[in-house]
Amino acid sequence: MEPKAEVYLGFLLLFALNAIGNTETVKGSIQLNSGVFEKIVKHHKAVLVKFDETYPYGDKQDTFKEVVEATMSQDDALCAEIQVSDYGEKENLDLAERYGVIKEQFPVYRLFLNGDLEGVLYKGDTKSANDIKSFLMSEAGLWLGLPDCLQEFDELVTKFYNAADNDKKTAVVTEVEKAAEKLKEESQKKSAEIYIKTMKKVLEKGESFIAEEVKRVEKIRDGKISDKKREQLGSRLNILTSFKLLLKKAKKGKDEL
Repeated sequence: MEPKAEVYLGFLLLFALNAIGNTETVKGSIQLNSGVFEKIVKHHKAVLVKFDETYPYGDKQDTFKEVVEATMSQDDALCAEIQVSDYGEKENLDLAERYGVIKEQFPVYRLFLNGDLEGVLYKGDTKSANDIKSFLMSEAGLWLGLPDCLQEFDELVTKFYNAADNDKKTAVVTEVEKAAEKLKEESQKKSAEIYIKTMKKVLEKGESFIAEEVKRVEKIRDGKISDKKREQLGSRLNILTSFKLLLKKAKKGKDEL
């Protein structure tokens, strides 16, 4: 980015932070209004916007804070709030109406990518930070480190997908198995086991296995099972989400060649 552009963007961000007056801003996020909304969205690769009431609180706001914290290390991602009032000066009601948001739905998340002002509506659980992060990872191609995912192993998954043939993919699986032997924490060993089994299944059944397995695990998780089993399936689903995201990213990279 050119120096002048950086200064201009910095000014916009500073303006946005102060534009809403004294309402509390979550650390790592910014407040938007109609005066700066398009300017901010157009200057970032990924902007996750939460439409909400003027003084959000409780579990759903804590979820937003957790998502913001996860994105702070990502230069390409920005989290923002649009606090909407339907009384008095009716602040930001114009933006809410523009995107068909009504107060009964608060909070509503919409992800804006590469300056596109239409955005992608999040339809999942607004109390689940992991679900929101999965959405952000899947749509924007960002690595946010879902629970039980291991960054070193995710990098090896990318290497696995980019391998030219099954022999080379098998060699990557061997590399993953060797990396797993070096792990000391029990939780990491369990995660590594899921990575290895998933890679072997992809070798056996093809890349379509990932999407099919995600659906299967989600169906079981949402059924009548024990909390312990649901937690185990959640771990598996998080790792499968990484596989799904990284496959999408690998395919996109090949298409651009």
